[in-house]
Amino acid sequence: MLIDFQKVNIYQQDKLVLKDVDFHAEEGEFIYIIGKVGSGKSSLLKTFYSELDIEEDETDKAEVLGRDLKNMRRKEVPALRKEMGIIFQDFQLLHDRSVYKNLKFVLRATGWKNKSEINQRIDDVLNAVGMIEKRDSMPHELSGGEQQRIAIARALLNHPKIVIADEPTGNLDPETANSIVNLLRNITKQGTAVVMSTHNIPMLNRFPGIVYRCKDGEIDDVTQKYNKLDLSEDEEES
Repeated sequence: MLIDFQKVNIYQQDKLVLKDVDFHAEEGEFIYIIGKVGSGKSSLLKTFYSELDIEEDETDKAEVLGRDLKNMRRKEVPALRKEMGIIFQDFQLLHDRSVYKNLKFVLRATGWKNKSEINQRIDDVLNAVGMIEKRDSMPHELSGGEQQRIAIARALLNHPKIVIADEPTGNLDPETANSIVNLLRNITKQGTAVVMSTHNIPMLNRFPGIVYRCKDGEIDDVTQKYNKLDLSEDEEES
């Protein structure tokens, strides 16, 4: 199991935002986390890559990629994140360098040294997201959808076992959002698990997956009933 949370309490600035979280992710699964703004979606995602700490005395089990988050030291966090890909809503590309140099920066920072291997890996991920022709472009020359594709390519660089995506389509038009989610779904065919938060409830019908819902300080698996949710209540969660 890639993620195994059992009875985890999650805090944001000393405020309990999610209580008794049970959450699991296996290889190749595509998982949505839905819920209104402030319901705890982003906080939950941040615990997976140790941006938020887990309270040891209020948790039965919190394991990610075989690591016990309750007892993990800060110096061990980079090794955990190296096995993950993290995608943000606002892309977080470095705007003072090209697409190629953005990706090269990440590989260098995570220990890659061989120039030919670096170049090959960059070409591989750009081909995977259909952006090889934008290799030498600057971020400001790309559309929002293209920037998000580069962000996905960046997340794939180190062959991640899990991709964590926080509202990856939040700033995109519907057609571009569909192409991004389809791209993320295709990643799971290689065995990588994808966990993404979203407020776009109709997307769940177009691209089915496992669905968890954050509401009233709790999280529940609503996979079997998500298409029966009150869309008027959930569509405006961004």
